[in-house]
Amino acid sequence: MLAAPRRGVAQANPSGDFAIYTSTNYSFEDKEATTVWQQLDLSSGAISTWSSDSNITEVVFVGPTNTTILYINSTNEAGDGGISLYTADATRLSSARLAASLPAPFSGLKAVATKSGDIHFLVYTQAYPNGTAYNEDLAEKPASTARIYTDIYVRHWDTYLTPQRNAVFGGVLRRGNGTYSLAGELTNYVTGKCNATCAESPVPPFGNAGDYDISPDGSQVLFLTKNIDLPLANFTSSQIYWVPFSGGVNDSIAINPIGATPGAEGASSSPTFSKDGSKIAYFQMNGVYYESDRNIIYVANAAPNNLQVRSVAGDWDRSPDVLAWSNDGSVLYVAAPDLGRERVFPVPVDAAAEYKPRNITNEGVPAGMQVLANGQILVSDSKIWSSRDIYTVNSEGNVTNVYFQANLVDKELTGLGPQDLSEFYFSSNSTEINLQSWIIYPANFSADKTYPLAFLVHGGPQSAFYNSWSTRWNYKVWADQGYVVIAPNPTASLGWGQNLTDAVASHWGDYPYWDLVYAWDYVNEKLPYVDTSRGISAGASFGGYMNNWFQGHEMGRRFKALVTHDGVTNSLADYATEELWFINHDEGGIFTSPNETSTYYRWNPILYYENWATPHFVVHNDLDYRLPVSEGIMLFNMLQVKGVPSKFLNFPDENHWVLNRENSRVWHREIFKWINYYSGLSNASSPY
Repeated sequence: MLAAPRRGVAQANPSGDFAIYTSTNYSFEDKEATTVWQQLDLSSGAISTWSSDSNITEVVFVGPTNTTILYINSTNEAGDGGISLYTADATRLSSARLAASLPAPFSGLKAVATKSGDIHFLVYTQAYPNGTAYNEDLAEKPASTARIYTDIYVRHWDTYLTPQRNAVFGGVLRRGNGTYSLAGELTNYVTGKCNATCAESPVPPFGNAGDYDISPDGSQVLFLTKNIDLPLANFTSSQIYWVPFSGGVNDSIAINPIGATPGAEGASSSPTFSKDGSKIAYFQMNGVYYESDRNIIYVANAAPNNLQVRSVAGDWDRSPDVLAWSNDGSVLYVAAPDLGRERVFPVPVDAAAEYKPRNITNEGVPAGMQVLANGQILVSDSKIWSSRDIYTVNSEGNVTNVYFQANLVDKELTGLGPQDLSEFYFSSNSTEINLQSWIIYPANFSADKTYPLAFLVHGGPQSAFYNSWSTRWNYKVWADQGYVVIAPNPTASLGWGQNLTDAVASHWGDYPYWDLVYAWDYVNEKLPYVDTSRGISAGASFGGYMNNWFQGHEMGRRFKALVTHDGVTNSLADYATEELWFINHDEGGIFTSPNETSTYYRWNPILYYENWATPHFVVHNDLDYRLPVSEGIMLFNMLQVKGVPSKFLNFPDENHWVLNRENSRVWHREIFKWINYYSGLSNASSPY
């Protein structure tokens, strides 16, 4: 699984004749990853190598023809940590010509050809407070490494905050004599817009080019930033700014300031111009400090003096997170979590509040989608059995072409298919609706045999186990150790309505816990091929917290071993995190005195330390600033002192996730050694 190719999103040219995407392979022998670009013929389905140049990192189709491209080369002539921009014909890469050499590690390329023949483009990188681009290779090294802060939010995800912040830059490539060259300096649209805090776009840690957009004629820019009027650590509120391409930071105008649209005060996302540039679509939540509130679709005029912002299908009880405009601007195609999948829905832009969209895709989770010139939607998605499928679907939900299925191509995925999984619904005492769980079967599964249970608990908690591929928690890899994997979606899960998601607040230790108990009961009573007496449980983040909670409760005695990856051990230490808005919301308020009425106290796993007994594997990483490594060390120390069999795995160079393939191989090897011993799948004499 770790050595299998990892493919990017298929990106079609304007006429929809072909698409290109990246494919990255890793060699455990050479300890090296190599990336090539593939070309997919959208007529014949033929796939060929488009480029083997791994220095080409991003490509944009810009015109004036359907094959004219602008691309980023990850190096520049000066070799100073900057990048280069090249223009070329996509059918003849040998035609590539240098258009600009930029002195910083810019990325996130967006570009359009203007009526004049010039190219207007956007990129981003970190910028100094004075607005100039930051290049670590050229930056002066300070004599001291001291960091001093006078406000909270000193670090985020895996990085300490510095004076340098992300900023969107615009530039012009002037056309002349068949070539392009950079005209003047780049314009920083973001840096310097400040109040309680300063604007930053894209928004770390996961922001990217989806946080900004350029209009099809190249005259307008949108960018997204956290709300500059509110403290960063306490609120999720963010705003979208409109600015003329020819303007600057002082010309930017907020299109969704607090108070302008009733109720819309929370996080914004995906600002996107319609294909004629006349409209803007985006998502926004209501809650000003709730990161998992329901995304509502909004549409506005691309005219700051006449925005007329309005919601679209405003009562729809789903939370879309990906959008694309139809060619004529009458429909928005959005993807939203729905019943354990992430499905694509067409939504008319004039849809009334009560409109209920109908899905046109079913299984899988899209990594990206693009409306083609013929109106069909090119989807790149993944499923539990396939790391990448590429296909087209029309607006009626008919799949018109299936171009690629990784499980039919990659030897590492040979034999995987929809037969590897099923699902069931079960009742619980926490909710009136039935809850869903995935079942993933091991290789050569037979219902006449029995297999030990691998019970997985998802993170979030406002998240879900989806029908999607993962290189971190791959259900099939766990199943093929010899387990039947059960992956429930308890209270807090996305895709079954906002009420279920919201209900976990102030209830970490009861609602989802009892849902998981009922899921286990269902398996024990209804699935005779699952041997629950040899079961193990594992989870990361909230799933890690829940395994710590299991350890002190009756549920923990139902398993032979537990696995906690980067989970909460002591909820009284929750304020060691970075995003205080999350803790304040989910714990029902700010941290005050730790008395028995406080959820910080009530749902604390260490209150039940006297019950800890089940062998426990602990993973925690040094760069995890969401849940600091001290949580994992504390858990391990307490287990060791109590004499509970335990093992601690630490990666000094990983954050909340394990991303390095070599580290991931160790992660899998050590965890499987542990659980396979205690479940009886291994003949080893020791789990150590």
